[in-house]
Amino acid sequence: MPQIRVLIVDDDPLVRTALAHFISRDPEVDVIGEAETGLEAISFIEGDRPDVVMMDVQMPEMNGIEATAAIAERWPEVRVLAVTTLDGSDTVLPMLSAGASGYMLKDSSAASILAAVREVYSGASSLSPSIASLLIKHVRDEAPTGVGADELEVLTDREGEVLQCLAQGMSNAEIARALIVSEGTVKAHLGRIMSKWQLRDRVQILVTAAQAGLVNFR
Repeated sequence: MPQIRVLIVDDDPLVRTALAHFISRDPEVDVIGEAETGLEAISFIEGDRPDVVMMDVQMPEMNGIEATAAIAERWPEVRVLAVTTLDGSDTVLPMLSAGASGYMLKDSSAASILAAVREVYSGASSLSPSIASLLIKHVRDEAPTGVGADELEVLTDREGEVLQCLAQGMSNAEIARALIVSEGTVKAHLGRIMSKWQLRDRVQILVTAAQAGLVNFR
């Protein structure tokens, strides 16, 4: 079975060790390296391409936002998952805009962070529940002029349920458990929502739904 090749980027060696320890318990995950700064991460990727980069935000020399933007431009196939303690809109929104596929807080459970690694590797996006709420709140408060609900293709009842779970920051696995369906079914529903609304990922689904007033932050 193919392994998910992961690079861990954080200026705290204890954090790097902890992250490496618990995600390596998954037989499908292979931690291929660590970096202390954004510059070190770029240098590493030039020589050995990971599938997923677990990226801290606040680091010396080159911070996570700058490094993520550089990675997205040079290696768009490499997925970046922010893993940080910072949860303000002045950090979350620039990180997502720079190209991060997910944003998890360091106080998330090991299982949630591992699930996020798998989500972004599969091409999806993953957000901590509080980050999903913050994103929805920002869109509703600061960018209320987006598409209206009447301009969007109507979702089925089940697609609407999946959307509400997504707004709570649930992973595909968590949504599957909540709705008592398979992960494959959840992915299919999300794919249909993206197709109906002509979007590319879960973050865009949240932003569009928030602009249209279809989801609320908690």
